[in-house]
Amino acid sequence: MSKHSPMIDKSGEVRELGAADFAQFKSAHEVIPAGLHAMLGIKPRGKQVAPTKVSTTIRFDADVLEALRATGRGWQTRVNDMVRAQVRKHRALASIA
Repeated sequence: MSKHSPMIDKSGEVRELGAADFAQFKSAHEVIPAGLHAMLGIKPRGKQVAPTKVSTTIRFDADVLEALRATGRGWQTRVNDMVRAQVRKHRALASIA
């Protein structure tokens, strides 16, 4: 008999998972056969040497955010590039003064 409680009750509802449940989970690389990895072209990601980005929270007006998102995939990278250009511009102006 299993020492763990079932994931689904008699009515078919999934119970709330706890830390013990998550500790038993395996990564996809452990459970997907190696042949399937090769067939799908899945390569394990190496450890990131040094993070190049820092997560933050910034608040935009709704219309500004909508316009940015409307530019499609990669909008956050484009915003980063626009902000970088402004920072460089202001640094250049500050060095002249």
